[in-house]
Amino acid sequence: MLKLIKLEWKKNNIGKYIIKVIVLAALIALFIYALAYLGIANDPDTGVPDAAPGNELISASIEMFTNMAFLILGGVMLSSFIISAYKNRTMDVMFSYPIKRQKIVISQMLAVWIFDFAALVLTKLFVYGCILAGSCFMTAAFPIDFDMADPGFYIVLLIRSAVTVSEAFIALYIGLAMRSSKAAIVTSFVMVFLTQGNISNLTLRSSASFIAVVTILSVVFAFLSVYKVETKDLM
Repeated sequence: MLKLIKLEWKKNNIGKYIIKVIVLAALIALFIYALAYLGIANDPDTGVPDAAPGNELISASIEMFTNMAFLILGGVMLSSFIISAYKNRTMDVMFSYPIKRQKIVISQMLAVWIFDFAALVLTKLFVYGCILAGSCFMTAAFPIDFDMADPGFYIVLLIRSAVTVSEAFIALYIGLAMRSSKAAIVTSFVMVFLTQGNISNLTLRSSASFIAVVTILSVVFAFLSVYKVETKDLM
C-alpha cells in the first residue's frame, strides 16, 4: 500500500502541491497576524475588534481559515487524483495491474488524506506559532486562548484536523456519482459553508453532535466511494 501511495504522489507531481501549501500557509499566517496585531478587524469608529459571532477568540479564526483552505484543497486533490483519472482513462491502465481495484482507489484516497492532514497540521502549528511569537512584542486585539505547552492542545489539533480532512470524502463521492470534477470541488465549498460558516449567532462548527454526524458521514461516503469498484464500469 505504501508503494502505491508513493506512486500516486509521484504520478500527480506532489511537489506542486507542496509549493501551494507553503504559499497558502504564509498567506493565512499573514492574514491572521494582521487580524490579531495590525487592527484590520477593528471597527474604524470605536477601534474595538468587530468579530463575527463565535470568532471572538483568536483560535477560532485560525481554525476556521485553515480548515476552510484545506477542506477545499482536499476536494481539489481528490478530484485530480481520482475523478480526473477516471475521466481521462488513466484509471484503465491502473486497473490493468494485477492489483485489486479497491486497493488502488484506497491508495489514492490515502495519498490525498495523508498529505492534506500533514499539511493542515503543520500549517496550524505555523500559524499558532506566529501568533504566539507576536504576543511577546505586541498586544493582540483578540484574546490568545491557546497554550502550546499543553499536550491537550496538540491532541485537539490533531483530532480537528483529521475530521476536517476526512470531510473531503463527501465531495469525492458526489463527484464520482455525478462523474464530474467540478461537482466535487463545488461540494467542497458547500461543506465549507456548512461546517465553518455561521448564520447570525448560530455556528455549527462548535456543535459536537454536528461534528460527530459529519465525521460518520465522511466515513460512510469514503466506504461508498470504493464499494463495488471491482465491478463498476469505468467512466
